[in-house]
Amino acid sequence: MSRSSQLLFAAVLATATMAAHAQSAQTSGTMVVIPASGELVVPNDEARATLNVEEQDKDKAAAASRVNKKMKQGIDVVKRQDPQAQLKTRGYYTYAVYAEDPRPSNKPRPIVGWRVGQYLDVTTTNLEGLPRTVAAAQGILGLNNLQFGLSPAATRKLDADLINATFKNLNERIASIAGAMGRRGNDAVLETVDFEGSGNYAQNAPAPKAMMMRAMADAPAQEAVAEPSFEPGDTTIGMHLVGKVRFK
Repeated sequence: MSRSSQLLFAAVLATATMAAHAQSAQTSGTMVVIPASGELVVPNDEARATLNVEEQDKDKAAAASRVNKKMKQGIDVVKRQDPQAQLKTRGYYTYAVYAEDPRPSNKPRPIVGWRVGQYLDVTTTNLEGLPRTVAAAQGILGLNNLQFGLSPAATRKLDADLINATFKNLNERIASIAGAMGRRGNDAVLETVDFEGSGNYAQNAPAPKAMMMRAMADAPAQEAVAEPSFEPGDTTIGMHLVGKVRFK
């Protein structure tokens, strides 16, 4: 090899060595903020039903009396059908009903009656017996709303699985980023893990998506009601975390 060829080869080798060192220097000590997420799809195990009663009468006291009587009967029916259910009454209202006939603008419309009502919230994990409970209650009360979701106990049990899924996603993303930087995975040192996903790195985890079923208020029925059909569906729960990774 000639003297000039030797010098050229040495220059090329030096340039390649310098480039390699430069590439290593560019990523050494680099801090990378990596968001990750985990998700589980879980069958719903809890139902939240809203029952209601409404009466209208020219006599306000008569309407209120019928509402009070039917609500008590409805509560007794639900308790018999599902003793473990959690019950809560709310939203008692009394509204005046005005005449629809047009009146002179300077005179108020006369009151022709009163509308009185009340709501009953029922929370239960007895999904198998739910159709029977609702059908029995509908003999007296109306079904105003029905929503399926996860019970607090089920959510607590799933916490460990959700953390594992989220941390697995973080490790996968660290490996991918290390590969893109031309580094090995064991060059990454995980310095901080924020399972709340707080700060400016990630948004808060979205609320679980629950399947909801709604029904308009039914008029109280005097005859037996056929059992309705319900499909509880499932809920998607998610978690976000943020990891701070420094490359050696």
